[in-house]
Amino acid sequence: MRFASLGSGSRGNSTLVQFDETLLMIDNGFSIKETDKRMQRLGVAGSDVSAILVTHEHGDHVGGVARYARRYNIPVWASYGTAAMMKNIDSVQCFNSHKPFELGGISVEPILVPHDAREPTQFVFKSNHLKLGVMTDTGSITQHMVDVLNDCDALILECNYDREMLLNGVYPESLKQRVMGDWGHLDNQQAIELLQHLNTATLQHLVLAHVSEKNNSHDLVLDSVSKAIQCDRAWLEVIDQEMGMAWRNLTTNIKSNETLHA
Repeated sequence: MRFASLGSGSRGNSTLVQFDETLLMIDNGFSIKETDKRMQRLGVAGSDVSAILVTHEHGDHVGGVARYARRYNIPVWASYGTAAMMKNIDSVQCFNSHKPFELGGISVEPILVPHDAREPTQFVFKSNHLKLGVMTDTGSITQHMVDVLNDCDALILECNYDREMLLNGVYPESLKQRVMGDWGHLDNQQAIELLQHLNTATLQHLVLAHVSEKNNSHDLVLDSVSKAIQCDRAWLEVIDQEMGMAWRNLTTNIKSNETLHA
């Protein structure tokens, strides 16, 4: 199994997960032209995509889904609540947010998360005895999230904002409260708290995502997370809004990352 990102942040999000011939796109907040450019950079094309999974209806995640799905005749999957909010897509296949389902060679387990959307989900993907967790756009940590994300082989985790930067920043007070609320986004310390509840020794990759360009920085995220979980800073990766992230491979031959972040 492998995974990559077309970009992550308030100006657009999209993640790719692939096993054998099954290529899943999670969200798409980019135009067709921009998506194709970023896909080409990763050596794949829209015609290769088996399905698009939508986490929730906010524009930076769903803004490009309808056009891209129509262009390449790609089926779109979402929770019932999210599907009800997607008015510009002709047909959405709905999944039960409480039950795993199969797409090609990949098992998809939805994770209900607290976010200011209608039935928002994140996902765990399993194939070939490997487990990838994707957890962004959630305002607080739940026990269900901890249970489902434990023992992942790779994890994409939101580190949206630094609390002090947000409080002292330019956002209006109402937006600050929304971001910091239980239905907003995870800050650096909340992401660290979640990691401290997980068995990080199983991780081959830990990728930090949805980093605010105004209320956070890559250096701050890398420094704070590496110190908190006592790993090598160079072992971590932050997804860039413009450049995304190149393919990262998961292998059953690696059972622990202990040597990677010793």
